[in-house]
Amino acid sequence: MRWLKENSLALAFMIMFFLALGGQALSGMLQYNDRQLAEGAEPVSFLQYVTSSSFAVDVSENWQSEYLQFFLFIMLTVWLVQKGSPESKKPDEAGAESDEQQRVGPYAGADSPRWAKVGGPRLWLFSNSLGLVMGVVFVLSWLAQSVAGQAAYNSERLGDLRDPVSWWSYVTSPEFWNRTLQNWQSELLAVLSMVALSIYLRQRGSPESKPVGAPHTATGVEG
Repeated sequence: MRWLKENSLALAFMIMFFLALGGQALSGMLQYNDRQLAEGAEPVSFLQYVTSSSFAVDVSENWQSEYLQFFLFIMLTVWLVQKGSPESKKPDEAGAESDEQQRVGPYAGADSPRWAKVGGPRLWLFSNSLGLVMGVVFVLSWLAQSVAGQAAYNSERLGDLRDPVSWWSYVTSPEFWNRTLQNWQSELLAVLSMVALSIYLRQRGSPESKPVGAPHTATGVEG
């Protein structure tokens, strides 16, 4: 029970993720089969749908926009600040901070991760590992979206008796960027809302909010 309590936030989001993914797969299959029947084609099974390019492009385009959001937020908050937001560092703390502040090298404690105690490439890699992983997953998701999207797009074109297009033609097409930028703008708006609204609004007990009684100008203070 203690393990469940200590990991309840991650477990809750994991369960909701799989429920949402399963719901998307089921509803997507029903929509896809409805379109298939309307066009006089055969409906597909659940397994056929979840292994199709149509499902893959819908999933990957959402993933890449989410990881882009986190990558940009992680990297930009190193140097950029927003006065009054708990999502920002204090204005005078902008930057990568000193080794002493970050508890690395000779300033590492006994309980610090092993790579925080060493220097050289390992320390650099560990110091930037969160941003690097988010960036790599974004790029991989973007590539998956482009490949799956090309396959789905060409399937539609062949159904309309038009010639398929190359990968490069697809990733430079309005079709690709219309789908991509729809997701990007929504994620960027969500981050902007969180940064700006948390200056003046509160949620008692949440670490994403300032304490209820904290002044609006308090920056980098969590409840």
